[in-house]
Amino acid sequence: MFSRGLAEPTAFFSLPPELSAALLAATPLIEMRGAIPVAHGILGLPWAAAFFWGWLGSTLPGAAVLALADRVINWCNRKSPFCSRIIGKTLERTRRHFHKEHEKFGEIGLLVFVAIPLPLTGVWSGALAAVLFGIPYWRALALIAAGNAIAGLIITLAASGLFKAASFL
Repeated sequence: MFSRGLAEPTAFFSLPPELSAALLAATPLIEMRGAIPVAHGILGLPWAAAFFWGWLGSTLPGAAVLALADRVINWCNRKSPFCSRIIGKTLERTRRHFHKEHEKFGEIGLLVFVAIPLPLTGVWSGALAAVLFGIPYWRALALIAAGNAIAGLIITLAASGLFKAASFL
């Protein structure tokens, strides 16, 4: 598997491969889109393990964002009038911009949004959107976790096909 001049996986990651995959998936922007292929291709995890650790690692920060975003926003608003103006304007503009979509699709729109494996449509963005539109914590977490599982399945299937195609080269 490492015949093209790549070093052993331990040269890249000193943590256990499962933990490395979960931590990589917890990183904003990378999330599962990068963690699953790395977990399989570099860390040597089987596809099912790469999927599981990628899903777990990217879902846990979503739970934290859901739990803490309101508190952080309120704290910033209390501590700084400048921050309050910036956050207030940004949140209001975002609510206005996505209000029609939220009205049309409701909470299922959150699941679909997170399930699309494209940049800026993952768990972190989905959790912020759930807070922005007032979706209750447990419902939002369930929708985000389900959408994340769908995205992970799409990524796993696509990446496994790419690895199989690349093995012919």
